[in-house]
Amino acid sequence: MPRTPLRPRTHYVAWTPITTRWSDNDAYGHVNNAVYYHWFDTAVNAWLIAAGLLDGAHGDPIGLVVDTRCRYARSVAYPEPVEIRLSLGRLGSSSVIYELGAFRVGENEPVAEAAFTHVYVDRARRRPTPLPDIWRSKLEALAPPVSDHAPTSASSG
Repeated sequence: MPRTPLRPRTHYVAWTPITTRWSDNDAYGHVNNAVYYHWFDTAVNAWLIAAGLLDGAHGDPIGLVVDTRCRYARSVAYPEPVEIRLSLGRLGSSSVIYELGAFRVGENEPVAEAAFTHVYVDRARRRPTPLPDIWRSKLEALAPPVSDHAPTSASSG
């Protein structure tokens, strides 16, 4: 079965620089696969905070991660810096799929590609709740460029 190519740097709209740490490397001399998930979570939450959407202590709604996946293409090792790039995969009524790519600085091809799905819930009841209009507006700004956008990857509903 052919493997779908990973998305290039141009697919992503926002990015977060990451400094690798000595402790990120595993016994095989490269960054351990679990560390990538820390990077991806950091990038999504950093963007949400910068957009004025995330207040971990008092915000409502709150996002709960319900699905994650990652494909690895090449390894990275400390002390290489990386960039985690972010775009909108799908915007639902109460959920968001974030698309992420991990890149060596200045390279066009990712070392890894991921998707995180958040379901937004009411803080008190922990039940799915529709995203407020201001959230939708800000999240739509993460949509990848039209020329690079897969026809089924972003939709409302």
